[in-house]
Amino acid sequence: MIDKFFPSAEAALADIADGATIMIGGFGNAGMPAALIDALIAQGAHELTIVNNNAGNADTGLAALLKAKRVRRILCSFPRQADSWHFDALYRAGELELELVPQGTLAERIRAAGAGVGAFYTPTAFGTRLAEGKETRRIGERDYVLEYPIHADYALIKADRADRWGNLVYRKTARNFGPIMASAAKCTVAQVRETVELGALDPESVVTPGIFVKRVVRVTPSLQKAA
Repeated sequence: MIDKFFPSAEAALADIADGATIMIGGFGNAGMPAALIDALIAQGAHELTIVNNNAGNADTGLAALLKAKRVRRILCSFPRQADSWHFDALYRAGELELELVPQGTLAERIRAAGAGVGAFYTPTAFGTRLAEGKETRRIGERDYVLEYPIHADYALIKADRADRWGNLVYRKTARNFGPIMASAAKCTVAQVRETVELGALDPESVVTPGIFVKRVVRVTPSLQKAA
């Protein structure tokens, strides 16, 4: 019997090794799997490579993971914000590597990994420092940069509801990077508000099919961050 429910976030993340590449969903706080990030901090893995839209806000979530000095490298689109002081301090001290990726390119590189695309050309960043050292090509009347997919060992995402097969339904904008990250990782762990019986989810509403999800953790409302 297929049952992807795990009793706790700690159990779902117990096998993450030092040096793993981890995608973390969320657009700011919307869709951020806060309970899974807290469990990752407690789990203790070091030298992580993190793929996320930004580099954390204030002192919670991804920012707390940075503060704990568990991250060696981060790929993101918006590393610096008014409250990204932990990223700033680590980066300026040379303790954190950054690969800056334009947001659309970041999404497409993740999507390409899940779709089995070997590489793709995009006009984004051509002629800028972000294109230095990358292959370029003129196609028609435009110049393009060759970009490669981003694969991950784990994806930590937040959804609203799940059944025991791992089918996921999201809540509004909390969906953001979750679906593409789920398809691009070897092991996707989903934090959800509610678990339901098989058949309770409308198939037309399922965004991430269970084939892309390995583990599901129900987080009680008192611990679930606002989406």
